[in-house]
Amino acid sequence: MISVGIVGGTGYTGVELLRLLGQHPDVELAMITSRAEAGVPVSDVFPSLRGTIDLSFAQPEPAALASCDLVFFATPHGAAMAMAPVLLDKGVRIVDLSADFRLPDPVEWAHWYGQTHTCPERLDQAVYGLPEFHRERIRSAQLVANPGCYPTAVQLGFWPLVKSGVVDPGRLVANAVSGVSGAGRGAKVSSLYCEVSDSLKAYAAGGHRHLPEIRTQLAAASGKPVELTFVPHLAPMNRGIHATLYAELVAGEAVDLQAMYETCYQDEAFVDVLPAGSHPATREVRGANTCRIAIHQPQDRDTVVVFSVIDNLVKGAAGQAVQNMNIMYGFPETRGLAVVGVLP
Repeated sequence: MISVGIVGGTGYTGVELLRLLGQHPDVELAMITSRAEAGVPVSDVFPSLRGTIDLSFAQPEPAALASCDLVFFATPHGAAMAMAPVLLDKGVRIVDLSADFRLPDPVEWAHWYGQTHTCPERLDQAVYGLPEFHRERIRSAQLVANPGCYPTAVQLGFWPLVKSGVVDPGRLVANAVSGVSGAGRGAKVSSLYCEVSDSLKAYAAGGHRHLPEIRTQLAAASGKPVELTFVPHLAPMNRGIHATLYAELVAGEAVDLQAMYETCYQDEAFVDVLPAGSHPATREVRGANTCRIAIHQPQDRDTVVVFSVIDNLVKGAAGQAVQNMNIMYGFPETRGLAVVGVLP
């Protein structure tokens, strides 16, 4: 049994952590913080957790959090790097669901996130928390940078292709569609029902802040520089990411793509390679920590099309964070995460 704290428990990612951790047999939830809701019972803010979480929100005091074995940060960018050094010095392990430790270069981080990185000395310590890529490093990590939702879907979809070298890493394209919960729980005009319903729109086509994260990890897998065109879209649904990925086969390469993907992910509990010709839907993984992938080669030409779907709040955030925690403490990786997708 480990003692766990959550910093930033009132967003969609925070409540998803509460839902999963409240039923985890090896976790004692010791502290949930929120400056705005301090003193308010969790079940008053999230009635769905009544009978599951019997705690009230508290102020995020480092001295109190230091008594935890592990702390999750489900906070806006900039909060984790301000508190992490104190907790790390006390021996607390951290899984950060924000982007504060995802990029190794503080200058590049500042460029994409619009603020100075205040904890650059800890970037080398952070382990990128995509278990399918970095499981062994995660086991002994004190600081894990949980991946973003778009990067999770895109990287898992591209990984076998770039790792094997059968596609041109300089010509990758990712079109990804997200549900509105990816924009957070804060009140914004762009997230209002009348703004998003009955519509589909692209955004940040000139460069999205998740682009360098994806590019860095895929370049490490490829061993070569990666050029990626990444265009995100917003869809009128609560949850889910559907990534449609395109790559060009290297001239002369003849490969069984279906077999390649099945072999690559055959031992992964949370990556489901579908039968040839499949078209996965986001609703199939709603509420589950699963990435479903399908591979196509239209008209047997040189373009490979990969579909990758996840729940952005689970495998794209809180579920993956719990998966990382399980690895860090030697629990079965599926502990607390054996959730079947919810239909309808």
